[in-house]
Amino acid sequence: MATYASIKYDMDLSSNATGAGGMTLLSTQTASSSANVTFDSGINSTYKSYVFKFFDIHPATDNVKFQVNFRDGSTAYDATKTTSFFQAYHDEAGTTTALSYNTGLDLAQGTGVTFLTGDGQGNGNDEALSGMLELFDPSTTTFVKHFMCTLNSLDASNTSINNYVAGYCNVTAAIDGVQFTMSSGNIDAGTIKMYGVS
Repeated sequence: MATYASIKYDMDLSSNATGAGGMTLLSTQTASSSANVTFDSGINSTYKSYVFKFFDIHPATDNVKFQVNFRDGSTAYDATKTTSFFQAYHDEAGTTTALSYNTGLDLAQGTGVTFLTGDGQGNGNDEALSGMLELFDPSTTTFVKHFMCTLNSLDASNTSINNYVAGYCNVTAAIDGVQFTMSSGNIDAGTIKMYGVS
């Protein structure tokens, strides 16, 4: 029987190891009163999945939603998507808690944006969101392109909200661009990093 003591030095967990699932930083974009943060290059067949990490995303406008859309070979960010959305939340006073599935934020073969936050994000000095979205095998022209997102936001009423979004781009073309925006106004500040996962 293998034990930790006998195997702990046998594993090569470097980013070059086959099967290690290393993440390679491909791009970093920092918003500064930006209408959008767009990744329109570097998404190709080099990696089987791409991870976007959000750090302290802060909107210019109060009570707005953070959202994403995908490009499938054209110039427009309007790939057809089917998604689901649920969230858990808890306010600072400890008086309101909930876990809910939000059908109003789902898409059923829609080309519009996918909301990544359910309630309006606050724009107070200390209010921001952080989390990640993973896009799987975007270059396949056989299968749908799945994506999953989880992030935590501080909404306009000082409530911590865990947002969970998943779905797929139901297109045969490869996904070659990803764009993040707010439902109204600019992304005032924050950083988004794109990684390729081997």
